[in-house]
Amino acid sequence: MENITVKVNGVEISVPKGSTVLEAAHAAGFEIPTLCYMKEINEIGACRICVVEVNEGRGFRLVAGCVYPCTDKMEILTASPKVIESRKKTLELILSTHDRKCLSCVRSGNCELQKLCKDYGIEDASKYDGVTNTYEVDNSAAHMYRDNNKCILCRRCVAVCANTQGIGVIGANERGFKTYIGSAFDMGLGETSCVSCGQCIAVCPVGAIAEKDYIKPVLEAIADPEKVVLVQTAPAVRAGLGECFGLPIGTNVEGKMVAALRRLGFDKVFDTDFAADLTIMEEANEFLDRVKNGGKLPLITSCSPGWVKYCEHYFPEMTENLSSCKSPQQMFGAVAKTYYAEKIGVDPKNIVMVSIMPCTAKKFEIGRDDQNAAGVPDVDYSLTTRELGRMIERAGINFLGLEDEKFDDPLGISTGAAVIFGATGGVMEAALRTAVYTLTGENPIDFPEVRGTEGIKEATYTVAGMDVKVAVASGLANAKELLEKVQKGEADYHFIEIMGCPGGCVNGGGQPQVAMGIRNFVDIRAERAKVLYNIDAEMPVRQSHENPAIKAIYDEFLEKPGSHKAHELLHTTYVKRSIN
Repeated sequence: MENITVKVNGVEISVPKGSTVLEAAHAAGFEIPTLCYMKEINEIGACRICVVEVNEGRGFRLVAGCVYPCTDKMEILTASPKVIESRKKTLELILSTHDRKCLSCVRSGNCELQKLCKDYGIEDASKYDGVTNTYEVDNSAAHMYRDNNKCILCRRCVAVCANTQGIGVIGANERGFKTYIGSAFDMGLGETSCVSCGQCIAVCPVGAIAEKDYIKPVLEAIADPEKVVLVQTAPAVRAGLGECFGLPIGTNVEGKMVAALRRLGFDKVFDTDFAADLTIMEEANEFLDRVKNGGKLPLITSCSPGWVKYCEHYFPEMTENLSSCKSPQQMFGAVAKTYYAEKIGVDPKNIVMVSIMPCTAKKFEIGRDDQNAAGVPDVDYSLTTRELGRMIERAGINFLGLEDEKFDDPLGISTGAAVIFGATGGVMEAALRTAVYTLTGENPIDFPEVRGTEGIKEATYTVAGMDVKVAVASGLANAKELLEKVQKGEADYHFIEIMGCPGGCVNGGGQPQVAMGIRNFVDIRAERAKVLYNIDAEMPVRQSHENPAIKAIYDEFLEKPGSHKAHELLHTTYVKRSIN
Protein backbone atom coordinates (compact mmCIF):
# COMPACT_ATOMS: atom_id res chain seq x y z
CA MET A 1 0.00 0.00 0.00
CA GLU A 2 1.28 3.44 -0.95
CA ASN A 3 2.12 5.76 1.94
CA ILE A 4 2.15 9.54 2.12
CA THR A 5 3.78 11.95 4.56
CA VAL A 6 1.79 14.40 6.67
CA LYS A 7 2.68 16.68 9.55
CA VAL A 8 0.31 16.75 12.56
CA ASN A 9 0.97 19.57 15.02
CA GLY A 10 4.58 19.55 13.83
CA VAL A 11 4.97 15.77 14.10
CA GLU A 12 5.84 14.24 10.75
CA ILE A 13 4.44 10.75 10.14
CA SER A 14 3.81 8.36 7.26
CA VAL A 15 0.24 7.11 6.76
CA PRO A 16 -1.47 4.95 4.12
CA LYS A 17 -2.80 6.90 1.16
CA GLY A 18 -6.52 7.44 1.65
CA SER A 19 -6.27 7.90 5.43
CA THR A 20 -8.50 10.58 6.90
CA VAL A 21 -7.16 13.46 8.96
CA LEU A 22 -8.73 11.81 12.02
CA GLU A 23 -6.81 8.59 11.40
CA ALA A 24 -3.56 10.44 10.75
CA ALA A 25 -3.90 12.42 13.97
CA HIS A 26 -4.59 9.24 15.93
CA ALA A 27 -1.49 7.63 14.43
CA ALA A 28 0.54 10.66 15.51
CA GLY A 29 -0.77 10.45 19.08
CA PHE A 30 -3.41 13.20 18.89
CA GLU A 31 -7.12 12.58 19.40
CA ILE A 32 -9.63 14.70 17.49
CA PRO A 33 -13.03 14.90 19.24
CA THR A 34 -16.13 13.69 17.39
CA LEU A 35 -19.85 13.39 18.10
CA CYS A 36 -21.43 11.96 14.95
CA TYR A 37 -18.57 9.87 13.54
CA MET A 38 -18.67 6.06 13.73
CA LYS A 39 -16.03 4.29 11.71
CA GLU A 40 -17.51 2.56 8.64
CA ILE A 41 -21.03 3.13 9.99
CA ASN A 42 -21.74 6.86 10.22
CA GLU A 43 -19.05 8.79 8.36
CA ILE A 44 -21.10 11.91 7.58
CA GLY A 45 -19.04 14.83 8.96
CA ALA A 46 -22.21 16.48 10.24
CA CYS A 47 -21.54 17.58 13.82
CA ARG A 48 -18.44 19.70 13.00
CA ILE A 49 -16.86 18.98 16.39
CA CYS A 50 -13.98 17.32 14.52
CA VAL A 51 -12.91 20.45 12.62
CA VAL A 52 -9.18 20.97 12.23
CA GLU A 53 -7.00 23.31 10.23
CA VAL A 54 -5.20 21.86 7.21
CA ASN A 55 -2.74 23.38 4.80
CA GLU A 56 -2.31 21.77 1.39
CA GLY A 57 -0.15 24.57 0.02
CA ARG A 58 -2.86 27.22 -0.16
CA GLY A 59 -2.91 28.32 3.46
CA PHE A 60 -4.73 26.90 6.46
CA ARG A 61 -8.49 26.32 6.40
CA LEU A 62 -11.06 24.48 8.49
CA VAL A 63 -12.22 21.01 7.40
CA ALA A 64 -14.08 18.10 9.01
CA GLY A 65 -11.26 15.84 10.17
CA CYS A 66 -13.33 12.66 10.39
CA VAL A 67 -13.98 12.50 6.63
CA TYR A 68 -11.37 14.74 5.03
CA PRO A 69 -8.67 12.72 3.21
CA CYS A 70 -4.99 13.39 3.78
CA THR A 71 -2.80 14.51 0.91
CA ASP A 72 0.96 14.26 0.65
CA LYS A 73 2.85 16.97 2.58
CA MET A 74 -0.37 18.14 4.27
CA GLU A 75 0.02 20.13 7.49
CA ILE A 76 -2.63 19.55 10.17
CA LEU A 77 -3.40 21.59 13.29
CA THR A 78 -5.76 19.84 15.66
CA ALA A 79 -5.94 22.36 18.51
CA SER A 80 -5.12 25.83 17.13
CA PRO A 81 -6.97 28.88 18.54
CA LYS A 82 -9.15 28.95 15.43
CA VAL A 83 -10.03 25.25 15.84
CA ILE A 84 -10.79 25.65 19.55
CA GLU A 85 -13.03 28.66 18.92
CA SER A 86 -14.94 26.80 16.19
CA ARG A 87 -15.54 23.78 18.40
CA LYS A 88 -16.68 25.96 21.31
CA LYS A 89 -19.19 27.78 19.14
CA THR A 90 -20.54 24.47 17.81
CA LEU A 91 -20.96 23.14 21.35
CA GLU A 92 -22.76 26.31 22.43
CA LEU A 93 -25.14 25.99 19.47
CA ILE A 94 -25.83 22.33 20.31
CA LEU A 95 -26.59 23.29 23.91
CA SER A 96 -28.99 26.02 22.78
CA THR A 97 -31.64 23.39 21.96
CA HIS A 98 -30.51 20.71 24.42
CA ASP A 99 -32.41 19.79 27.59
CA ARG A 100 -29.66 20.52 30.10
CA LYS A 101 -30.97 18.56 33.09
CA CYS A 102 -27.56 17.02 33.53
CA LEU A 103 -27.75 16.38 37.28
CA SER A 104 -30.59 13.88 36.90
CA CYS A 105 -29.56 12.46 33.52
CA VAL A 106 -28.66 8.77 33.39
CA ARG A 107 -25.56 9.65 31.37
CA SER A 108 -24.22 12.34 33.72
CA GLY A 109 -20.52 11.66 34.21
CA ASN A 110 -20.48 9.41 31.15
CA CYS A 111 -21.82 11.80 28.51
CA GLU A 112 -19.70 12.67 25.49
CA LEU A 113 -21.34 16.09 25.11
CA GLN A 114 -20.85 16.87 28.80
CA LYS A 115 -17.18 15.91 28.61
CA LEU A 116 -16.59 18.08 25.56
CA CYS A 117 -18.23 21.07 27.25
CA LYS A 118 -15.95 20.57 30.24
CA ASP A 119 -12.87 20.12 28.05
CA TYR A 120 -13.59 23.31 26.12
CA GLY A 121 -14.63 25.39 29.10
CA ILE A 122 -18.23 26.07 28.13
CA GLU A 123 -19.39 28.17 31.08
CA ASP A 124 -22.42 30.02 29.69
CA ALA A 125 -24.75 27.39 28.24
CA SER A 126 -27.46 29.97 27.58
CA LYS A 127 -25.44 32.06 25.12
CA TYR A 128 -27.63 31.17 22.13
CA ASP A 129 -30.85 30.32 23.95
CA GLY A 130 -34.02 30.97 21.99
CA VAL A 131 -36.89 29.02 20.52
CA THR A 132 -36.68 25.27 21.12
CA ASN A 133 -38.74 22.26 20.13
CA THR A 134 -40.26 20.11 22.86
CA TYR A 135 -41.12 16.44 22.58
CA GLU A 136 -42.98 13.85 24.60
CA VAL A 137 -40.82 11.00 25.85
CA ASP A 138 -41.53 7.76 23.96
CA ASN A 139 -42.08 4.99 26.53
CA SER A 140 -43.88 2.60 24.19
CA ALA A 141 -41.09 -0.01 23.96
CA ALA A 142 -40.62 -2.67 26.62
CA HIS A 143 -36.90 -2.15 26.90
CA MET A 144 -36.09 1.55 26.48
CA TYR A 145 -37.28 5.13 26.25
CA ARG A 146 -36.51 7.88 23.75
CA ASP A 147 -36.21 11.51 24.84
CA ASN A 148 -35.76 13.79 21.83
CA ASN A 149 -35.40 16.79 24.13
CA LYS A 150 -31.84 15.55 24.74
CA CYS A 151 -31.13 14.44 21.17
CA ILE A 152 -28.29 16.26 19.37
CA LEU A 153 -29.13 14.83 15.91
CA CYS A 154 -25.80 13.05 15.55
CA ARG A 155 -27.64 10.20 13.76
CA ARG A 156 -25.52 7.49 15.31
CA CYS A 157 -28.66 5.62 16.38
CA VAL A 158 -30.09 5.89 12.88
CA ALA A 159 -26.88 4.56 11.33
CA VAL A 160 -26.43 1.59 13.65
CA CYS A 161 -30.10 0.59 13.28
CA ALA A 162 -29.99 0.78 9.48
CA ASN A 163 -26.41 -0.17 8.63
CA THR A 164 -25.28 -2.53 11.38
CA GLN A 165 -28.62 -4.15 12.14
CA GLY A 166 -30.30 -3.75 8.75
CA ILE A 167 -33.59 -2.70 10.34
CA GLY A 168 -33.98 1.06 10.05
CA VAL A 169 -37.05 1.68 12.20
CA ILE A 170 -35.83 5.18 13.11
CA GLY A 171 -34.68 8.06 10.97
CA ALA A 172 -34.66 11.81 10.53
CA ASN A 173 -38.18 13.25 10.24
CA GLU A 174 -38.99 16.80 9.08
CA ARG A 175 -36.23 19.16 7.93
CA GLY A 176 -34.22 22.16 9.11
CA PHE A 177 -34.90 23.42 12.62
CA LYS A 178 -37.84 21.00 12.95
CA THR A 179 -35.71 17.89 12.34
CA TYR A 180 -36.09 15.13 14.91
CA ILE A 181 -35.32 11.42 15.10
CA GLY A 182 -38.40 9.23 15.05
CA SER A 183 -40.21 6.33 13.43
CA ALA A 184 -42.34 6.37 10.32
CA PHE A 185 -45.72 8.08 10.77
CA ASP A 186 -44.66 9.06 14.29
CA MET A 187 -45.31 5.55 15.59
CA GLY A 188 -44.05 4.77 19.05
CA LEU A 189 -40.96 2.58 18.97
CA GLY A 190 -42.94 -0.23 20.60
CA GLU A 191 -45.37 -0.19 17.65
CA THR A 192 -42.59 -0.73 15.10
CA SER A 193 -40.55 -3.77 14.12
CA CYS A 194 -37.81 -2.74 16.59
CA VAL A 195 -36.17 -5.90 17.94
CA SER A 196 -35.06 -4.38 21.28
CA CYS A 197 -31.35 -4.99 20.60
CA GLY A 198 -30.33 -1.68 22.22
CA GLN A 199 -27.48 -0.99 19.83
CA CYS A 200 -28.87 2.53 19.46
CA ILE A 201 -28.43 2.99 23.22
CA ALA A 202 -24.89 1.68 23.06
CA VAL A 203 -23.82 4.34 20.56
CA CYS A 204 -25.86 7.36 21.72
CA PRO A 205 -23.40 9.99 23.00
CA VAL A 206 -25.93 11.61 25.36
CA GLY A 207 -29.00 10.65 27.39
CA ALA A 208 -31.53 10.79 24.56
CA ILE A 209 -32.11 7.02 24.64
CA ALA A 210 -31.61 4.62 27.51
CA GLU A 211 -32.88 1.34 28.90
CA LYS A 212 -35.91 1.35 31.18
CA ASP A 213 -34.59 1.22 34.73
CA TYR A 214 -36.01 -1.41 37.11
CA ILE A 215 -33.64 -0.89 40.03
CA LYS A 216 -36.38 0.45 42.33
CA PRO A 217 -38.74 -2.57 42.19
CA VAL A 218 -35.78 -4.93 42.58
CA LEU A 219 -34.67 -3.13 45.73
CA GLU A 220 -38.26 -3.18 47.01
CA ALA A 221 -38.37 -6.95 46.49
CA ILE A 222 -35.07 -7.38 48.35
CA ALA A 223 -36.54 -5.40 51.26
CA ASP A 224 -39.68 -7.57 51.37
CA PRO A 225 -39.18 -10.28 54.05
CA GLU A 226 -41.74 -12.54 52.37
CA LYS A 227 -39.79 -12.72 49.12
CA VAL A 228 -36.82 -14.90 48.25
CA VAL A 229 -34.88 -12.84 45.73
CA LEU A 230 -32.51 -14.76 43.48
CA VAL A 231 -30.12 -13.24 40.97
CA GLN A 232 -28.43 -14.75 37.92
CA THR A 233 -25.65 -13.13 35.92
CA ALA A 234 -24.94 -13.71 32.23
CA PRO A 235 -21.39 -14.64 31.13
CA ALA A 236 -20.70 -11.33 29.34
CA VAL A 237 -21.53 -9.23 32.42
CA ARG A 238 -18.31 -10.25 34.18
CA ALA A 239 -16.40 -9.08 31.10
CA GLY A 240 -17.98 -5.61 31.07
CA LEU A 241 -19.01 -4.57 34.57
CA GLY A 242 -15.52 -3.45 35.58
CA GLU A 243 -15.70 -0.64 33.02
CA CYS A 244 -18.41 0.99 35.16
CA PHE A 245 -15.72 1.44 37.82
CA GLY A 246 -12.85 2.61 35.64
CA LEU A 247 -11.20 -0.74 34.98
CA PRO A 248 -9.72 -1.41 31.52
CA ILE A 249 -11.87 -2.94 28.78
CA GLY A 250 -11.35 -6.70 29.00
CA THR A 251 -11.12 -7.06 32.80
CA ASN A 252 -12.67 -10.13 34.43
CA VAL A 253 -14.54 -9.03 37.58
CA GLU A 254 -16.53 -12.19 38.25
CA GLY A 255 -15.47 -12.53 41.90
CA LYS A 256 -16.05 -8.86 42.75
CA MET A 257 -19.40 -8.95 40.97
CA VAL A 258 -20.58 -11.88 43.11
CA ALA A 259 -19.38 -10.14 46.27
CA ALA A 260 -21.21 -6.93 45.31
CA LEU A 261 -24.45 -8.77 44.57
CA ARG A 262 -24.38 -10.36 48.02
CA ARG A 263 -23.88 -6.95 49.59
CA LEU A 264 -26.88 -5.65 47.68
CA GLY A 265 -28.98 -8.15 49.61
CA PHE A 266 -29.83 -10.89 47.12
CA ASP A 267 -30.64 -14.14 48.91
CA LYS A 268 -28.69 -16.28 46.45
CA VAL A 269 -26.22 -15.32 43.74
CA PHE A 270 -26.33 -17.75 40.85
CA ASP A 271 -24.71 -17.99 37.42
CA THR A 272 -26.68 -17.98 34.16
CA ASP A 273 -23.83 -20.17 32.90
CA PHE A 274 -25.53 -23.09 34.68
CA ALA A 275 -28.53 -22.61 32.39
CA ALA A 276 -26.23 -22.17 29.39
CA ASP A 277 -24.98 -25.70 30.06
CA LEU A 278 -28.61 -26.81 30.35
CA THR A 279 -29.38 -25.10 27.05
CA ILE A 280 -26.58 -27.03 25.36
CA MET A 281 -27.94 -30.33 26.63
CA GLU A 282 -31.37 -29.57 25.23
CA GLU A 283 -30.19 -27.91 22.03
CA ALA A 284 -27.62 -30.57 21.16
CA ASN A 285 -30.27 -33.22 21.70
CA GLU A 286 -32.69 -31.27 19.51
CA PHE A 287 -30.09 -30.92 16.77
CA LEU A 288 -29.26 -34.62 16.74
CA ASP A 289 -32.96 -35.51 16.78
CA ARG A 290 -33.63 -33.31 13.74
CA VAL A 291 -30.66 -34.76 11.87
CA LYS A 292 -31.62 -38.37 12.62
CA ASN A 293 -35.38 -38.03 12.12
CA GLY A 294 -35.62 -35.62 9.21
CA GLY A 295 -36.52 -32.55 11.23
CA LYS A 296 -36.40 -28.97 9.97
CA LEU A 297 -32.85 -27.92 9.11
CA PRO A 298 -30.83 -25.86 9.50
CA LEU A 299 -31.44 -25.66 13.22
CA ILE A 300 -30.91 -22.05 14.31
CA THR A 301 -30.05 -21.03 17.86
CA SER A 302 -32.61 -19.20 20.00
CA CYS A 303 -30.45 -17.73 22.78
CA SER A 304 -30.56 -14.14 21.54
CA PRO A 305 -34.02 -12.55 22.03
CA GLY A 306 -33.17 -9.69 19.68
CA TRP A 307 -32.42 -12.20 16.95
CA VAL A 308 -35.56 -14.22 17.75
CA LYS A 309 -37.79 -11.14 17.43
CA TYR A 310 -35.98 -10.17 14.23
CA CYS A 311 -36.68 -13.63 12.82
CA GLU A 312 -40.35 -13.35 13.77
CA HIS A 313 -40.67 -9.99 11.99
CA TYR A 314 -38.36 -10.31 9.00
CA PHE A 315 -38.04 -14.07 8.37
CA PRO A 316 -41.31 -15.45 9.82
CA GLU A 317 -41.17 -18.47 7.52
CA MET A 318 -37.92 -19.51 9.25
CA THR A 319 -39.32 -19.53 12.80
CA GLU A 320 -39.74 -23.28 12.26
CA ASN A 321 -35.95 -23.50 12.01
CA LEU A 322 -35.49 -21.87 15.41
CA SER A 323 -34.53 -24.14 18.26
CA SER A 324 -37.48 -24.53 20.58
CA CYS A 325 -35.13 -24.08 23.54
CA LYS A 326 -35.75 -21.11 25.78
CA SER A 327 -32.80 -18.79 26.25
CA PRO A 328 -30.47 -19.48 29.20
CA GLN A 329 -32.04 -16.55 31.08
CA GLN A 330 -35.50 -18.06 30.80
CA MET A 331 -34.36 -21.63 31.40
CA PHE A 332 -32.71 -20.47 34.58
CA GLY A 333 -35.89 -18.82 35.78
CA ALA A 334 -37.92 -21.91 34.94
CA VAL A 335 -35.53 -24.15 36.89
CA ALA A 336 -35.32 -21.72 39.82
CA LYS A 337 -39.10 -21.64 40.24
CA THR A 338 -39.60 -25.39 39.89
CA TYR A 339 -36.59 -27.56 40.72
CA TYR A 340 -34.92 -25.13 43.12
CA ALA A 341 -38.22 -24.00 44.65
CA GLU A 342 -38.95 -27.63 45.56
CA LYS A 343 -35.49 -28.04 47.05
CA ILE A 344 -35.85 -25.05 49.38
CA GLY A 345 -39.57 -25.52 50.00
CA VAL A 346 -40.70 -22.11 48.78
CA ASP A 347 -43.83 -21.31 46.76
CA PRO A 348 -42.74 -20.08 43.29
CA LYS A 349 -45.03 -17.08 43.79
CA ASN A 350 -42.70 -15.92 46.58
CA ILE A 351 -39.55 -16.23 44.49
CA VAL A 352 -38.40 -13.11 42.68
CA MET A 353 -36.02 -13.98 39.86
CA VAL A 354 -33.72 -11.15 38.77
CA SER A 355 -31.32 -11.44 35.85
CA ILE A 356 -28.30 -9.26 35.12
CA MET A 357 -27.83 -9.20 31.38
CA PRO A 358 -25.65 -7.46 28.78
CA CYS A 359 -28.81 -7.24 26.70
CA THR A 360 -31.79 -4.87 26.56
CA ALA A 361 -33.86 -7.37 24.55
CA LYS A 362 -34.03 -9.51 27.68
CA LYS A 363 -36.41 -6.89 29.10
CA PHE A 364 -38.75 -7.69 26.21
CA GLU A 365 -38.17 -11.43 26.47
CA ILE A 366 -39.37 -11.76 30.07
CA GLY A 367 -42.81 -10.60 28.95
CA ARG A 368 -43.16 -13.03 26.03
CA ASP A 369 -45.89 -15.66 26.01
CA ASP A 370 -44.97 -19.22 26.99
CA GLN A 371 -42.30 -18.12 29.47
CA ASN A 372 -43.99 -19.20 32.71
CA ALA A 373 -43.06 -22.77 33.53
CA ALA A 374 -44.32 -22.56 37.14
CA GLY A 375 -47.46 -20.57 36.32
CA VAL A 376 -45.65 -17.32 37.09
CA PRO A 377 -43.10 -15.46 34.95
CA ASP A 378 -39.83 -17.39 34.67
CA VAL A 379 -37.95 -14.11 35.24
CA ASP A 380 -39.46 -11.10 37.01
CA TYR A 381 -36.89 -8.38 36.30
CA SER A 382 -34.02 -8.15 33.85
CA LEU A 383 -31.38 -5.51 34.57
CA THR A 384 -28.56 -4.46 32.28
CA THR A 385 -24.89 -4.45 33.20
CA ARG A 386 -25.21 -0.65 33.43
CA GLU A 387 -28.11 -0.89 35.87
CA LEU A 388 -26.09 -3.20 38.09
CA GLY A 389 -23.22 -0.70 38.02
CA ARG A 390 -25.59 2.05 39.14
CA MET A 391 -27.03 -0.16 41.90
CA ILE A 392 -23.57 -0.83 43.27
CA GLU A 393 -22.63 2.85 43.19
CA ARG A 394 -25.84 3.98 44.88
CA ALA A 395 -25.40 1.40 47.62
CA GLY A 396 -21.99 2.87 48.45
CA ILE A 397 -20.21 -0.41 47.81
CA ASN A 398 -16.46 -0.08 47.27
CA PHE A 399 -16.42 -2.34 44.23
CA LEU A 400 -12.70 -2.15 43.56
CA GLY A 401 -11.92 -2.98 47.18
CA LEU A 402 -14.00 -6.18 47.29
CA GLU A 403 -12.40 -9.59 47.71
CA ASP A 404 -13.45 -12.21 45.16
CA GLU A 405 -16.34 -14.50 46.14
CA LYS A 406 -17.88 -17.53 44.44
CA PHE A 407 -21.39 -18.22 43.16
CA ASP A 408 -23.82 -20.19 45.30
CA ASP A 409 -24.50 -23.87 44.65
CA PRO A 410 -26.05 -25.73 42.93
CA LEU A 411 -27.19 -23.23 40.29
CA GLY A 412 -23.81 -21.53 40.27
CA ILE A 413 -21.91 -24.52 38.92
CA SER A 414 -20.98 -24.29 35.24
CA THR A 415 -18.39 -25.21 32.63
CA GLY A 416 -16.11 -23.50 30.15
CA ALA A 417 -18.61 -24.28 27.41
CA ALA A 418 -21.18 -22.10 29.15
CA VAL A 419 -19.05 -19.03 29.70
CA ILE A 420 -18.19 -18.64 26.01
CA PHE A 421 -21.91 -18.20 25.25
CA GLY A 422 -21.22 -14.48 25.61
CA ALA A 423 -19.05 -14.30 22.49
CA THR A 424 -20.13 -14.83 18.90
CA GLY A 425 -19.46 -18.46 17.99
CA GLY A 426 -19.51 -19.53 21.63
CA VAL A 427 -22.91 -21.23 21.53
CA MET A 428 -21.91 -23.10 18.39
CA GLU A 429 -18.63 -24.26 19.92
CA ALA A 430 -20.30 -25.33 23.15
CA ALA A 431 -22.96 -27.27 21.25
CA LEU A 432 -20.38 -28.96 19.05
CA ARG A 433 -18.42 -30.12 22.09
CA THR A 434 -21.46 -31.99 23.39
CA ALA A 435 -22.87 -33.11 20.03
CA VAL A 436 -19.55 -34.67 19.00
CA TYR A 437 -19.27 -36.44 22.35
CA THR A 438 -22.81 -37.80 22.04
CA LEU A 439 -22.11 -39.21 18.57
CA THR A 440 -18.53 -40.44 19.01
CA GLY A 441 -17.69 -40.56 22.70
CA GLU A 442 -14.81 -38.20 22.03
CA ASN A 443 -14.33 -34.89 23.87
CA PRO A 444 -12.96 -32.28 21.45
CA ILE A 445 -12.49 -28.90 23.13
CA ASP A 446 -11.60 -26.18 20.66
CA PHE A 447 -13.31 -25.22 17.39
CA PRO A 448 -11.26 -22.17 16.37
CA GLU A 449 -13.01 -21.79 13.01
CA VAL A 450 -16.13 -20.38 14.70
CA ARG A 451 -14.23 -17.96 16.95
CA GLY A 452 -13.47 -14.32 16.22
CA THR A 453 -15.46 -11.15 15.62
CA GLU A 454 -16.06 -11.56 11.90
CA GLY A 455 -19.70 -10.96 11.00
CA ILE A 456 -20.14 -14.33 9.27
CA LYS A 457 -18.11 -17.51 9.82
CA GLU A 458 -18.50 -20.94 8.23
CA ALA A 459 -16.99 -24.36 8.91
CA THR A 460 -17.47 -28.02 8.09
CA TYR A 461 -16.68 -30.76 10.60
CA THR A 462 -16.64 -34.50 9.92
CA VAL A 463 -18.41 -36.23 12.80
CA ALA A 464 -19.17 -39.96 12.88
CA GLY A 465 -18.71 -40.14 9.12
CA MET A 466 -21.00 -37.19 8.41
CA ASP A 467 -19.99 -33.71 7.21
CA VAL A 468 -21.68 -31.23 9.54
CA LYS A 469 -21.88 -27.77 7.98
CA VAL A 470 -22.22 -24.88 10.39
CA ALA A 471 -22.37 -21.09 10.19
CA VAL A 472 -22.19 -18.26 12.71
CA ALA A 473 -23.49 -14.71 12.26
CA SER A 474 -23.57 -11.73 14.62
CA GLY A 475 -25.25 -8.42 13.92
CA LEU A 476 -28.61 -8.61 12.22
CA ALA A 477 -27.48 -7.22 8.85
CA ASN A 478 -25.09 -10.19 8.70
CA ALA A 479 -27.89 -12.52 9.78
CA LYS A 480 -30.01 -11.21 6.92
CA GLU A 481 -27.22 -11.82 4.41
CA LEU A 482 -26.70 -15.37 5.66
CA LEU A 483 -30.38 -16.32 5.74
CA GLU A 484 -31.06 -14.92 2.29
CA LYS A 485 -28.33 -17.19 0.95
CA VAL A 486 -29.98 -20.15 2.69
CA GLN A 487 -33.39 -19.24 1.25
CA LYS A 488 -31.97 -18.88 -2.27
CA GLY A 489 -30.20 -22.25 -2.03
CA GLU A 490 -26.80 -20.58 -2.26
CA ALA A 491 -25.72 -21.99 1.12
CA ASP A 492 -26.52 -25.24 2.88
CA TYR A 493 -26.00 -25.71 6.62
CA HIS A 494 -27.07 -28.11 9.33
CA PHE A 495 -26.68 -25.72 12.27
CA ILE A 496 -26.55 -21.92 12.48
CA GLU A 497 -25.78 -19.69 15.44
CA ILE A 498 -27.07 -16.10 15.28
CA MET A 499 -26.49 -13.33 17.81
CA GLY A 500 -28.41 -10.09 17.47
CA CYS A 501 -25.52 -7.86 18.51
CA PRO A 502 -22.24 -7.54 16.55
CA GLY A 503 -19.66 -9.68 18.32
CA GLY A 504 -22.29 -11.32 20.50
CA CYS A 505 -23.41 -10.55 24.04
CA VAL A 506 -20.09 -8.97 25.01
CA ASN A 507 -21.19 -6.08 22.79
CA GLY A 508 -24.81 -6.17 23.90
CA GLY A 509 -27.01 -3.12 24.10
CA GLY A 510 -26.93 -3.26 27.90
CA GLN A 511 -23.15 -3.24 28.30
CA PRO A 512 -21.25 -0.17 29.60
CA GLN A 513 -21.17 2.61 27.02
CA VAL A 514 -17.76 3.31 25.55
CA ALA A 515 -16.97 6.72 24.06
CA MET A 516 -16.80 6.64 20.30
CA GLY A 517 -13.27 8.01 20.38
CA ILE A 518 -12.30 4.63 21.86
CA ARG A 519 -14.75 2.49 19.89
CA ASN A 520 -13.43 3.82 16.60
CA PHE A 521 -9.93 2.52 17.31
CA VAL A 522 -10.34 -0.37 19.80
CA ASP A 523 -12.24 -3.59 19.09
CA ILE A 524 -14.11 -3.76 22.38
CA ARG A 525 -15.84 -6.94 21.21
CA ALA A 526 -12.54 -8.79 20.95
CA GLU A 527 -11.19 -7.41 24.24
CA ARG A 528 -14.27 -8.49 26.20
CA ALA A 529 -14.44 -11.86 24.41
CA LYS A 530 -10.87 -12.62 25.51
CA VAL A 531 -12.12 -12.60 29.10
CA LEU A 532 -14.56 -15.41 28.38
CA TYR A 533 -12.17 -17.55 26.36
CA ASN A 534 -9.51 -17.16 29.07
CA ILE A 535 -12.00 -18.31 31.72
CA ASP A 536 -12.96 -21.27 29.53
CA ALA A 537 -9.33 -22.28 29.06
CA GLU A 538 -8.78 -22.31 32.83
CA MET A 539 -11.96 -24.18 33.80
CA PRO A 540 -11.52 -27.72 35.15
CA VAL A 541 -14.63 -28.83 33.23
CA ARG A 542 -15.18 -27.48 29.72
CA GLN A 543 -18.06 -29.57 28.34
CA SER A 544 -21.68 -29.01 29.34
CA HIS A 545 -22.46 -32.73 29.58
CA GLU A 546 -19.80 -33.10 32.30
CA ASN A 547 -21.28 -30.46 34.61
CA PRO A 548 -22.14 -32.37 37.84
CA ALA A 549 -25.02 -30.01 38.63
CA ILE A 550 -26.49 -30.63 35.18
CA LYS A 551 -26.21 -34.39 35.67
CA ALA A 552 -27.96 -34.01 39.02
CA ILE A 553 -30.91 -32.01 37.67
CA TYR A 554 -31.56 -34.63 34.99
CA ASP A 555 -31.23 -37.49 37.49
CA GLU A 556 -33.43 -35.83 40.09
CA PHE A 557 -35.92 -33.85 38.06
CA LEU A 558 -35.79 -33.66 34.26
CA GLU A 559 -35.05 -37.35 33.51
CA LYS A 560 -33.12 -36.79 30.26
CA PRO A 561 -32.55 -34.16 27.55
CA GLY A 562 -35.65 -33.78 25.43
CA SER A 563 -37.93 -35.51 27.95
CA HIS A 564 -41.58 -34.52 28.24
CA LYS A 565 -40.86 -32.63 31.46
CA ALA A 566 -37.88 -30.88 29.90
CA HIS A 567 -40.08 -29.74 27.04
CA GLU A 568 -42.72 -28.43 29.40
CA LEU A 569 -40.24 -26.36 31.38
CA LEU A 570 -37.36 -25.51 29.05
CA HIS A 571 -38.86 -25.12 25.59
CA THR A 572 -41.06 -22.45 24.04
CA THR A 573 -42.93 -21.31 20.95
CA TYR A 574 -42.71 -18.40 18.50
CA VAL A 575 -45.06 -16.14 16.57
CA LYS A 576 -44.98 -14.84 13.02
CA ARG A 577 -45.07 -11.03 13.23
CA SER A 578 -45.70 -8.35 10.63
CA ILE A 579 -43.24 -5.59 9.68
CA ASN A 580 -44.16 -2.10 10.89
